[in-house]
Amino acid sequence: MTVLCLVELDGGAPADGSLRALTLARSLGDASVGAVVFTEAAELRGEALADYGATDVYVIEPSAVDGYAPQAWARVLAGLAEETGATAVLAAGTDRGNEVLAHLGAITRLPMAANCTIVAPDGGRTHRLIRHRWAGLLLEEAVMEAPVALFTVATDAVAPVPAEAPAAIQLHVHKPELASDDLRVRAVESPAGAGGASLATARVVVGGGRGVGGPDGFAPLEELAGLLGGVVGVSRVVTSEGWRPHKQQVGQTGTKITPELYLACGISGAIQHIAGCAGAKHIIAINTDAGAPILAHADYAVIGDLHQVIPALVSALRAR
Repeated sequence: MTVLCLVELDGGAPADGSLRALTLARSLGDASVGAVVFTEAAELRGEALADYGATDVYVIEPSAVDGYAPQAWARVLAGLAEETGATAVLAAGTDRGNEVLAHLGAITRLPMAANCTIVAPDGGRTHRLIRHRWAGLLLEEAVMEAPVALFTVATDAVAPVPAEAPAAIQLHVHKPELASDDLRVRAVESPAGAGGASLATARVVVGGGRGVGGPDGFAPLEELAGLLGGVVGVSRVVTSEGWRPHKQQVGQTGTKITPELYLACGISGAIQHIAGCAGAKHIIAINTDAGAPILAHADYAVIGDLHQVIPALVSALRAR
């Protein structure tokens, strides 16, 4: 049996969410794991995929699909699933992972389950699964009946665990047959100013809320994020005020993040925001309000004015 896993990249290496998806893929019985990566074969770091249990790597180079094209990516997965006889296709529960798998479900006319925490084959065409609902506030037990199971893995629910005995991988440069309609919607992104990381995959996120004071108040946060090799995230009120774009929102109606460090600046910590950042390994809160709800979730707290604390941090980092 074969399980296919869509692998997203972060700075040329497999993104954290994809490593979590590969970890879950290994748990699906005795199936071999095939990683599907859209990149140049010469630039691929295959050893990282082998470390997490991939036995085959299918590389789709930019000459076939240049940039992010969700329908084309799904078409590639559909073709590979048929070619390899895959029993399941999965991806990280990121914006891209959920979008591509939804397209794959439409193309194959198969059901897709998003944000799963546990998936177990149950004989034949059936998989039992548990998945997040209501941004992780509820867990749903379900049974999926389909010849090929399609699902995404909740990015904060499965720890990325290397395989005990990594195997040598086989590299396949796959050249898909795509129609022009598959490439009609295509995005070519520039990571300039973002350290090559997205909000969903960044190892450090510097968050800003109402306490930042306005659009101009984010300049120090951008500088701090750059020094830490991270990205800036925001609370919902910031996007509602039009200070920053929605794509930077952390929370139930934004992006769920799983960084090593989340530095929350001037964020009160409403339950919807906590649902988005609870997967962070370490949370540091900077707030003038000693009773702010986010302090109950923080590992460390600085009770003070972020307009004084952030410049002091920036100065100390530059001095080092």
